[in-house]
Amino acid sequence: MSKITYRQVGDYLIPNLKLPPEEIKVTLGKWGMLYKDYLNKKKKVVFSTLLAEGKLYQHCAEIENQARNMFDTLVEQMKKAEGVTEKLKEDNQLEWIQRMENIQQRASEIVCNELIYSQN
Repeated sequence: MSKITYRQVGDYLIPNLKLPPEEIKVTLGKWGMLYKDYLNKKKKVVFSTLLAEGKLYQHCAEIENQARNMFDTLVEQMKKAEGVTEKLKEDNQLEWIQRMENIQQRASEIVCNELIYSQN
């Protein structure tokens, strides 16, 4: 076990702690950043623990991948169920865009509610 050293700040002794470097540098996308922000604001203990263990970005990247896959799957399922096809895109671009934006918004809400904001 390593010896902990301290530094004096006013009347307090503060431990000289150094976080371990994260093994894998990850660039987070939309979902990973949303999840990281959620942990930081609502699950501070989980956020701090993952950060201290050097696993925060790896964990957020895993959630990012799950969320992206879930979003893509939901969009495809909704497109099929609602008849949003390439034929519609060719025939009426404006309607296709409107329907796709609606599908993407609903899929995004589902991903956020089921995956991003429901993690422990």
